[in-house]
Amino acid sequence: MRIEAYFHALQEIIDTCPLIQASTMTYDKRGSYEGFIGGEINFCDGSILYLREFVDVETTIDRLMYVYQYMDSFKRLAFRYDNTGHHKKLNLPTYPHHKHEGSEDYVIASVAPDLAAVLNEIEALVRLP
Repeated sequence: MRIEAYFHALQEIIDTCPLIQASTMTYDKRGSYEGFIGGEINFCDGSILYLREFVDVETTIDRLMYVYQYMDSFKRLAFRYDNTGHHKKLNLPTYPHHKHEGSEDYVIASVAPDLAAVLNEIEALVRLP
């Protein structure tokens, strides 16, 4: 797959989510198969998802770096998935992949989600106005 196809697939996922009110995304091609994605997605209840990915899609979709940070409408952390290697001391079986739930300090093991999985999780949390 070429990086443009991946960019297009992500944008389609965003465009088809009925709870999204607005989004600001940037797609930065870094080669035929690598790219950086960043932006924010605003939901109808005032909550926001901030996301960043650096991906290589030459043979598989390999998210070399990712952060999906979901903030509730009061700007409190609901959850954040990332693969930053700062929690090695916790000996998580999924290291470096992990999830912060409700606070920076509560960290659990997690597989690396993709944007569709994160949006599904958010759909269960969004409170319609």
